[in-house]
Amino acid sequence: MLVKQILKTKGTGAVATLPTKATLTDAVALLSERKIGAVVISDGGGAVAGILSERDIVRELGARGPECLSLRVDAVMTRNVFGCKPEDKADLVLQTMTAKRFRHLPVMEGDKMIGLISIGDVVAARLSELQLEKDALTGMIMGY
Repeated sequence: MLVKQILKTKGTGAVATLPTKATLTDAVALLSERKIGAVVISDGGGAVAGILSERDIVRELGARGPECLSLRVDAVMTRNVFGCKPEDKADLVLQTMTAKRFRHLPVMEGDKMIGLISIGDVVAARLSELQLEKDALTGMIMGY
């Protein structure tokens, strides 16, 4: 399965983004409201400035306490964002996410983000693919 197929199954919902000048309080509110684990930091045009995850926020809370919530997201976000392409294979993306301990990857076409996938999205797609393979093999063995 390819990343672009995973994006199709996710629907057409927009990727949650915040501008670099937003605060951690803004990020916490968005993550809570949308029930998501990460937000892409972008000042528009599809370019990715960074990504901010629940882990990033918890790490800052642990180090600085609640006063860190007034910090701008660009002070805490991960800047060197690793992305994938729509043509990448799901199993390769899953290996990368596991090895690098990423839970979210922007899907990029050139310098423009066209979507965001989570490790849960990739695992679900891979499980679906394995089920189809199992069903096909069972059918062959049973003579269907």
